[in-house]
Amino acid sequence: MLKRAIFLVALVLPLAAWAFVKPVRVLAPGLEGLTCEGLVCVDDPARRAEATTLYREGVQFVQTSVGAMQSTPRALFCSTRACSEKLGLNRRNAYTVGTFAFVIGDRGWQPYYVRHELIHHLQNERLGSVRNSFFEPVWFREGMAYSLSEDPRRPLPEPLQEYRSRFEDWFKQIGLARIWVEAEKL
Repeated sequence: MLKRAIFLVALVLPLAAWAFVKPVRVLAPGLEGLTCEGLVCVDDPARRAEATTLYREGVQFVQTSVGAMQSTPRALFCSTRACSEKLGLNRRNAYTVGTFAFVIGDRGWQPYYVRHELIHHLQNERLGSVRNSFFEPVWFREGMAYSLSEDPRRPLPEPLQEYRSRFEDWFKQIGLARIWVEAEKL
């Protein structure tokens, strides 16, 4: 009886995760209709070159302007609303999944969105995904991503503008060379 229960849980749990925790879907983008070449996955092969350029330029920007990444994540680019919704982008334009991947929705095909998510990837590498997501102040996590990605939207909707302003005030005091040491103290 116990073996059957364990078998049933082992069978149902991944299916439930796939159905209800949409970020899990980045693990197998092909099952959601995306095709991948290297680390770039798209739902529309006609836009692969554009997605690859956004990804390559974003990685280069973050590596030279913010900090070296230990690894580069997979990037999933949705060009349709249906794809974005399948991957859990209901009102958001993008999100990052730990140090594994990030998703850009149909409204997020801008260099600053890609850089923003790569900065979150770098934060997760340097500080740890759990710590960055749950224990670092939101003003640091989001303010850094909006500021250092050179997001051109000014002002951002609140509270995002406040996060960016607070980060920029803090950053003026410590500078890029000490950012990770000081982030550990937050």
